[in-house]
Amino acid sequence: MHRTLLAVLVVSASLIVASSALSSSSAATLSGTVGPGFTISLKMGGKKVTSLKAGKYTFKIADKSNIHNFALKGAMNKILTGVGFMGTKSVTLMLKKGKYTFYCVPHASTMKGTFTVK
Repeated sequence: MHRTLLAVLVVSASLIVASSALSSSSAATLSGTVGPGFTISLKMGGKKVTSLKAGKYTFKIADKSNIHNFALKGAMNKILTGVGFMGTKSVTLMLKKGKYTFYCVPHASTMKGTFTVK
């Protein structure tokens, strides 16, 4: 009886630890769109991104124009889609504290947005 109870407790504890490890490694999804006109946006759950907690995020970018791209600068500089590319691309990044700008490189003076990571 004690061995069965001990075995159940060990299995239960193992499942809890495994579940915690999986949930902490998953990344929240941010949806970015660039084009088809001269527009660029970044949303999470349908709402404009203005502030995020530091951590891992998957950027799912819908690039709808071959004259634009989607780039990110801040604690890191990263081009997520290239000029000429049209389609959807996902990139997972670890965001550190700081201010970030997402923008289109060829049209950076007008196609840009910002958010803060705390």
